Order: sequence, then structure tokens, then C-alpha cells
Amino acid sequence: MAAIWAGIDAGKVHHHCVAIDESGRRVLSRRVANDESELLELLADVLALGDEVIWGIDLADGGAALAIALLLNHDQPVHYISGRAIHRASESYRGEGKTDAKDAAVIADQVRVRRDLHPLSTGDETVTDLKLLTGRRMDLVADRTRTVNRLRAQFTGIFPGLERALDLTNTGPLTLLTGYQTPAAIRRIGVKRLETWLRNRHVVRPDRLAEIAVQAAERQHTSLPGEKLAATLVHTLAKEVMSLNQQVAELDKAIEARFRDHHTFEVITSMPGLGVILGAEFLAATGGDMTVFGTADRLAGFGGVAPVPRDSGKLSGNLRRPQRYNRRLQRVFYTSALFSIRHCEESRRFYDRKRAEGKRHTQAVLALARRRVNVLWALLRDGRRYEPAPPATAAA
Repeated sequence: MAAIWAGIDAGKVHHHCVAIDESGRRVLSRRVANDESELLELLADVLALGDEVIWGIDLADGGAALAIALLLNHDQPVHYISGRAIHRASESYRGEGKTDAKDAAVIADQVRVRRDLHPLSTGDETVTDLKLLTGRRMDLVADRTRTVNRLRAQFTGIFPGLERALDLTNTGPLTLLTGYQTPAAIRRIGVKRLETWLRNRHVVRPDRLAEIAVQAAERQHTSLPGEKLAATLVHTLAKEVMSLNQQVAELDKAIEARFRDHHTFEVITSMPGLGVILGAEFLAATGGDMTVFGTADRLAGFGGVAPVPRDSGKLSGNLRRPQRYNRRLQRVFYTSALFSIRHCEESRRFYDRKRAEGKRHTQAVLALARRRVNVLWALLRDGRRYEPAPPATAAA
């Protein structure tokens, strides 16, 4: 018997597995429930087909988590191939229809012929927790953004002057809107009593906020249609944003506490611009094992900050942003580069030099992010903290 390649088209309730031999001929095609006993039976049947089995799957978590865990626990090599890559590859296979069996066969064949697929491994418990925590944080931040936008739209409909003057992501203005939403109500309470009301609720600089609110109320004496109901909705939305702020703050503490348990915490957070949250997201996106990528260039490519050539005919040296990359990791690299420009002299000098060369802002930041990948890679490889380079001294 020889090698066998098995592809799994994963789903929430069922998976479809197709196994092929060295010639690409199907030797097994089966639909199985996402259940441990059925998956173990499938594993035994596929292992009986050859001396060695190499697996491919189109999900790295979620509904595929049980199947991946069982395969890894049985020392089976598993490779991840994205749904987008499967969709593109399927165009070169016979037939235009799309079925789970065809997708599973495409996965198996791609694992057979490709050598650049990402291998899956048993995750570090800390990294697994950080994936869950940072994923939950992203959901909460997205919910907060949507709620703030709804609050702004609702508040603009009854009190546009004050909506323009307030930052509705801050606790003080949100606290104000839980008690007073209309110009008439704010005029009635006045500056002094409003200041006292805000101070009793521990608002920072209540005098300034009270003054801004009353000044805006004095400029609007017209009661707008639906004001009473809209005020109630503004009150509710403001409380929702405050609740989401509290949840994000509590989650940030949990992320930091868990991140500190990882052996790379000191190394990663020593990089300028790469603090606790972005550092945790870096671990969540990469798994923390740099040996999987092999080189800093592959890490940069995975993170979408390494340009790829697009030459044709007489055109050469034409570079463009890659289309296949981890968008979450790119956001980490790009955002941390932006922060480093403000707080690190070396990063600022590099950015200014790229701008002087004629690059646009985004291009200069991406160039800086690419350079920082090399630095971070070296730090993680050597297990040492970042140290700024000493300033150059003029020769005597």
C-alpha cells in the first residue's frame, strides 16, 4: 500500500470526506456526522487504505474543531486550505456543479500536489484562550460601534447641536444622556444643578460638560417631532454603549492576564506600538509558533504586508498588495506600525524617509510594517526584548 490523501469538506452538522490515491483516483467518499464515534470510524477506514495518510480540511476551528482534534490526537498530519483557495482551484476540475463531495475531492487533490499549505498543530492552551478572548472582543467592539452609530443617528434627530459637541464614546457624555436628552430638560436643570448631578455620578470635569450641554440647549428652543420617544431610545442606547464599554474593559483585563502566562509576552510587548491587545491578537492569528512559517518573509506574506510581483510582457518590477492573506494579522501589523510612528523615533525616521521618497501615507506605513516583521521575527527567534538602536554619533 502507498500514500493516501484525504480531504474533508467540513460542516456544522456533517462532514464529507474523499480519499484519493497517488494517481488521484477516489478510493473512498463518505458523508459522516460531526460526531466522535463516526469520525473515529472514518479515521480507521481511511488508515486501512494506505501506509500513510495526509489530511486536508477547509476549516481551522468552529465546526471542524472536533475532527481536527481527533486527527491530531492520533498523530495525523492535517493541512488547512481556505475556502477561497478551494473555490478557485475547483474551476480547473471537471464539472461546473458544486457539491460537498467535489469540494472534498478538490481538497484531497490540492493537498496531494501542493507543498505550501499551512499545517495544523495541537494548539498552545494559552493561545487557544487568547483566540477565544480576542475574538469575543472583536465582536463586542463591532457591537459597540454599531450601537454608537445608532445613538448618534437617534440623538441627531432631536438635538443636533449637542450631538456635534459630544464624543459619544466617552463615559461622561454617555452618562449625561442617561439622564437628560432634550434641550428643554437641560435648560430646566441649568448649569449648576447639572454639574452636581454629573459629579455625583463620578464624571470627569463635570463643570465643562454641563456648560457645553446648557450652551447647546440655549441655542435650540424648537421641540422636534417624536422627541419624547426618541429621548427614551437615546437613554436606552446610551446605557447599552456604557454596558459594552464595561464588557470590553473587563475583557481587556482577562486578555492581559492570560497573555502574561505566555512565554513570549515580554518579547512581544517590548516592540514599540505592539501592546497587550495587539500582541494578544498577534498570537491568536499566528498560533505563536514561528517555526510553522519558516522565515520572516513567509510571516510577512501571511500578514499581507509583503508586496507580490505583477510583471507581464515588458512590465517588470510591478509590485502590488497580495490578495490572499490573513486580514486580522495585517490589521495588527498595520495598526502597530501606526502607533510606533508616534512613540518610536526609529519608526518615525523610517516613515519620514519613505514619505520623502514619494510614497503615500499608506504605502509608507506598510513599508514600516514590513520592516517591523523582520525585527519581531528576530526577537522571537532569539527570545530577547526589543532595544532601540543607539543614536549615531558624528565621527571626530
